[in-house]
This record gives sequence, structure tokens and C-alpha cells, in this order.
Amino acid sequence: MQDTHAPHLPDPRICDQARLSRDARFDGLFFTAVTSTRIYCRPVCPAPSPKPENVRYYASAAAAEAAGFRPCLRCRPELAPGNDAWQRGDHVIARTLKLMEQNSLEQDSLEQIAQRVGIGGRQLRRLFVERLGAPPISVHTTRRLLFAKQLLTETNMPVTDVALASGFRSLRRFNAAFQQANRMPPRELRRHPTKATGDALTLRLGYRPPYDFEAILSFLRTRSLPGVEQVDEHSYARVFGPAEAPGWLRLSAWPGDEHALQLQLHCPQPAQMLGVVTKLRRMFDLDADPQSIGDVLHASKVLKPMHQRRPGLRLPGGWDGFEIAVRAVLGQQVSVAAARTLATRIVQRYGTPVNTPTVPGLERLFPGPELLVEADLREVGLTTARAATVRGVAQALLDGRIDFRSEQPLDEFVARWVELAGIGEWTAHYMAMRALSHPDAFPAADLILRRAAAPDGPELSTKALTNLAEAWRPWRAYAVMHLWRSASDTAAARAKPAKTRR
Repeated sequence: MQDTHAPHLPDPRICDQARLSRDARFDGLFFTAVTSTRIYCRPVCPAPSPKPENVRYYASAAAAEAAGFRPCLRCRPELAPGNDAWQRGDHVIARTLKLMEQNSLEQDSLEQIAQRVGIGGRQLRRLFVERLGAPPISVHTTRRLLFAKQLLTETNMPVTDVALASGFRSLRRFNAAFQQANRMPPRELRRHPTKATGDALTLRLGYRPPYDFEAILSFLRTRSLPGVEQVDEHSYARVFGPAEAPGWLRLSAWPGDEHALQLQLHCPQPAQMLGVVTKLRRMFDLDADPQSIGDVLHASKVLKPMHQRRPGLRLPGGWDGFEIAVRAVLGQQVSVAAARTLATRIVQRYGTPVNTPTVPGLERLFPGPELLVEADLREVGLTTARAATVRGVAQALLDGRIDFRSEQPLDEFVARWVELAGIGEWTAHYMAMRALSHPDAFPAADLILRRAAAPDGPELSTKALTNLAEAWRPWRAYAVMHLWRSASDTAAARAKPAKTRR
């Protein structure tokens, strides 16, 4: 039965079928609540199916909790991927959710948040209740409590650190909120504490299948920066600041057939932890809905065969906005390998060494704008024009003329960046793809895209490709990834026979 207060759900018959078949493609797109037990579950829950008359469907975990249901201890709703329909794009709900991911509700009132997305506070509350089934503060609180529940279940972190890691400044407030949502105090989940394994925590990061982790690693591996990152065929590792007390992480596939990645995380400052996990979910595109993306791409004669070959291809993001901006400038009109060489030189020359590196090979942080704003980058091989562009970007960021606020609309982001000398639309859209993970960013001037979009004819003009891509909205960035990957696969296939002959 569909909840009448949250109409933005899949059709009830689809929900019924997904729940009964435990279809992982719908995990996180809706939640099932059972009136006889007052528990809500993911559609993949392995528990026996309840009687149909006891079932209620909700658009979000927050909506289920607002209706008085508590999270299931068996399927653990905290492991469900997010709902991409509300987290991406320029809709005011998506922009607000991005602000909430940055803990903005801890610093600003709801009215101030509403002003930042261009509407009134009352209208914002109404939209959240209509679309997600709960007001913004409830959605925000549920997100933090579910993350806390995961930490309590999967780690041996002290409860005080769990409260800080999940965004609560007061242990008393955390205990009260957790008790209300879960009908038990936090320590009840610690009857069988997880044994410590070194100085790193291990967490599951769920996704909806299909998910092509290998393709994301391949993309990041060709662009990885020695000293800052390590990327092999099976994992991604990185060091992050501050330099005085650095953290590190490693992301790999979860053993077995579970639809999740395994995160090993050493984070000396608990208050950073939720932000790190949120950033990784964005960077590895774990909340995407492959069905929604595929429905659009399959309508294109160009993209359909590419999507059929790689239905789990995702949008690889970047760790830091300024780092992506510098690398985008370095990549203008040169190969990926050449851009990586220049970026590596910048890291070695200007990167900040971390104190007591704990992972061999991870010992530097990418330099911030304050370190490059006066740097003579010609010394590491940049042309005079490229060096000036990097310094100009650094200065503009320090001045506040540009930024990487995740809630800003794509057109606004591009318009502000192209005002800078040396930044064109290709660079701005590439940054929106990688730094903001915007699903509709589209660097139409890219030569490889213009060739790959016309495999049986002459390359398209930028205008022609832009017109063609209108049908691919709002997922043009995923089209970019498919076109780039297709071009790469074609080039590799052509090179293979030549290599064999040698």
C-alpha cells in the first residue's frame, strides 16, 4: 500500500514486485514499513514477507521514521544507497540536500537555507513533505542517525566519538534522538562489540547494481597522482589532511556478492568522518539509479549499444574542487598522460608533506590555492599562459569570486567560471562533472566526444553535438563517460593487432 503523504514513489505494483523479489535495483528508492511490527525495511530485506494489508511504502527513511517506524536490525536501512532522483541536478530539493550534506543546518536556519536555494522556508518544507514525506530537519536528523547506527554496528568506536562523527555536538542530544528513532539506547547495539583491526575502521558503502567499479578504477588510475593517491586494479587509496594529523582511506570491492564497496578508513578527527564518507559516495557515484539513466540513454541510437555493453558505467568524481580545477587546466589540449605528468610535478614541488605517513607511498597533500597563487609554475613545465590561468583560478577562489558550492545550478557555475581568463566552457563543464559530480555537465567541444558520437561519419561540430545531446538530458555526463570509454575501447582494439604483429 502506498503512503498517501508521500506520492512520489514508484507505482505500488512495482513496489510490491520489487519487495517480493528483493530486487536490489530498487534498494533505497523506497522503504517498506510493517504496521504489525512498527519496523521499516529495505526492499531487499531477507525477512519473511509480511501480510500485504500490513505493508506501507515510504519515499525515504525519514518519512518512515516520522510515521513512527524504527529501522530494521536485519536489513539495516543505513546501508541503502541514496535516492539519486533527489540528490542530483538543480532541483531545489537536490540543492538543499547537498547543503544538508555539508551540515549547513547546524550553522544556518532553515530560512537561510531556503534563501540560498531561491525559495521561502514554508515552500521548502512543503516540497520536502510532498516529495520525501518528511520536513528537512527530519531528513537531516535521520541521515545522521542512520550513519551513527552503522558506526555502532560495524566499528568499536566509543559512543562519544560516534556522536561527533554523525554530526551531533552534544552526547545528550545524540542519545535522546537515537533512543527516539530506534527505541533503544546506542549502547544496546554494542552487546557484541566489533573487534579492532589496526587503526582503520571498515565500513560498507552500498550501491544499486549494476555497478562497474573496474571502469571507475581504470579512469582514476590513468589520472592518479603519486604521493597523493594509489590506484590499482582492485582499489583506490588516498591520504587527506590536515598534514599535522593526516587520515587515509582505501576503497575496494566488498568480498562476496554483496552490492557494496569496502571502505578502510583512518580518520583521526571523528567530526570529519561523515563528510569523508559523503564525499566518497559522490566521488564513486554510489547513489546513482542505473535504471533512470539507462531509460534515457537507451533511446539514443548512438548510446544504446554502448550502454548495453557497460550498463554499470558511473560518473567518477574528484576528491577536491581546486585539485580538479588545476588538473582541468593542465589537461587543456594535451593528453591525459601529459596532464598527469605536469600535475605530479606540481605535487612534488608544492605539495604539503604529511607528518608521519602511515601508508607507504601516501605522503603528500595536493597544494591548496594559497600555495599556488604566487607559484612560478613555468618551472615545472607549464606554459606561461597555463601558469597564469592556474594562478588566476587560485586567486579567484581566495577572493570568493568562484567556488565549488555543490548546491549551485550548473548554468550559474559555468557562467562564473568562464569569466576567468583561460577558462572556457569545456574546462568549466569538465570541472562540473568531476568536482560537482553534476549529471548533466557536458563539455561539448571535446574532440573525442565529437568523433565518438558519429562513429560512421565525420566528426560533429560542437553545435551539432550539443543539439544531439539535448535528448540525453538530464544525464549528459553519463553519455560523456560512455562516449569516452567507447573511444578508448576502439583505440585499444585497433592497437592490439599491431602489437601482436610486432
